[in-house]
Amino acid sequence: MSVLSVVVGVIIDASHGILLAKRPAHKTLAGLWEFPGGKVESGETAYDALCRELAEEVGIAVKSAKPLLQFQHRYTERVVDLDVWLVDSFVGNAYGREGQTIRWVTHAELDHFKVPDANYRIIDALKAQKIDACHH
Repeated sequence: MSVLSVVVGVIIDASHGILLAKRPAHKTLAGLWEFPGGKVESGETAYDALCRELAEEVGIAVKSAKPLLQFQHRYTERVVDLDVWLVDSFVGNAYGREGQTIRWVTHAELDHFKVPDANYRIIDALKAQKIDACHH
């Protein structure tokens, strides 16, 4: 079974909103909400991949981010290594650069969104650490 290395950005704005993006209809897990991110390319560090993916997907420039958690999740078709980062400083106004819907939500609202299975572990980590502020 193939293993896919992925970076995930938990982006929190100055008003304590957490950014979620809806997966487009043509992608795997279409219609589910997720934290933005994507594949780590060959020869790329996780941080570099995070910066590239967030610029490509939601149009922000990461100023600083810190590791939040790393774990592996097994889906039916593949295993995903997730490297999750808390983006604590960024420049720009996020928008769906690939046509996807995005939404800023509160901690309490996270429970109302259908997300890919692996994302529940990220949500649990956010709740456990009571992370709710970002400076940008």
